[in-house]
Amino acid sequence: MALTTYSLILTVFPTATTSSFPRRNLNCPPNYNKSTAAAALAVSLPFHRHRSATCRPKLSPVRATDPSKQMGGNGSKETNGLSWFQPILRFAGNNVLPLVLISSVALGLTYPNLGCALDKYSLSKFGPFGIFVISGLMLRSEEISAAVEAWPVGLLGLVSILFLTPYFSKIILQIQLQPQEFITGLAIFNCMPTTLSSGIALTQLAGGNSALALAMTVISNLLGIFIIPLSITKFVAAGVGVTLPTKQLFKSLTLTILIPLILGKVLRESFKGVADFVDRNRRLFSGLNALFLSLVPLTQVSRSRSLLLMVKPTVFLVAIGLGTLLHLTLLAFNSTIVQILSTISGGSKSIFSRKENAIALILVASQKTLPVMVAVIEPLGGAFGESGLLILPCVAAHLNQIIFDSFLVNFLRPKDNSNNVKVA
Repeated sequence: MALTTYSLILTVFPTATTSSFPRRNLNCPPNYNKSTAAAALAVSLPFHRHRSATCRPKLSPVRATDPSKQMGGNGSKETNGLSWFQPILRFAGNNVLPLVLISSVALGLTYPNLGCALDKYSLSKFGPFGIFVISGLMLRSEEISAAVEAWPVGLLGLVSILFLTPYFSKIILQIQLQPQEFITGLAIFNCMPTTLSSGIALTQLAGGNSALALAMTVISNLLGIFIIPLSITKFVAAGVGVTLPTKQLFKSLTLTILIPLILGKVLRESFKGVADFVDRNRRLFSGLNALFLSLVPLTQVSRSRSLLLMVKPTVFLVAIGLGTLLHLTLLAFNSTIVQILSTISGGSKSIFSRKENAIALILVASQKTLPVMVAVIEPLGGAFGESGLLILPCVAAHLNQIIFDSFLVNFLRPKDNSNNVKVA
């Protein structure tokens, strides 16, 4: 609320009697008469009926837009400081996850003892567990039912996420790069289900079907518990000559994903106060989710710092470029599938041609999640190489897909020329 002050202006209104005016006016025109004087008096004196001169206070609002004039210059410095700081706060609030992930990687490289201490006392294992508990707490059942109408689009999204896009892992493994863990990590990352929160948030910002995005996110991550071990065995393990401990991996994913997700959902549905509190503070819980996720790169980078420092910067930049290229490929692939099915199933009348459904499918099915990748890497015990080297390019790929899709949303977002806000 803008600060408003009031200035007191005293205006003197003389009476309408002839005695309040000078008897002679040297500037009067020759044709001046009494009727002209009366008309001028009625126009210039709105309170001419008062018998005596009055002093009426008049409050005039003054906006505090220039504090330097009111506070002798000190306010100007304070205002300039706040105006410079507020955009930074807004940017940080809108980009919590990328900033937290980048900070955790930088902290792991700078102060590795902190991450090693978290890993020593197994505190890093609470990260994935906490992520999925919060995901269960934030999951609204009524939103899932709203996606029933667009079930063919959702089914296509699930097939793309779990069965079609993992085929690109075979192409990724053909690339030669040292350390080879960078390539293997990206191939495993490509077998993961969709992101837990960013795909839904970006779909909503773009005006897409957010309920459909939520349904694809939840179902793909639940089915991923059963399908991911098979995908890694088929597309990655065979390519690097490794036998995957499927039973151990399935147990780990169940304990890390399914149980905490169910726990969070049960807490939400069992206590109405919990659901209301979470819904009122969704921004807070999103921040906690990002904090839990940051424990993963912090511990992994700290533990593998010596190896990471041996990697040439150009090699790491190549790995980052490959992760970005992978995301662009998935976007093009899913866009092409939607266009083909829209054409052969009725054109503009097809459910695939509805823009809100297409946006949800393209954004959600083209993203891969980092927490599930960590849950997969941890129980493997170095079967695919050093875990820090496997995860680091995937952290960069996770950040890149969020950043790129944030710009993409600006083009997909509906524009309303009537300056009305369109609710997705």
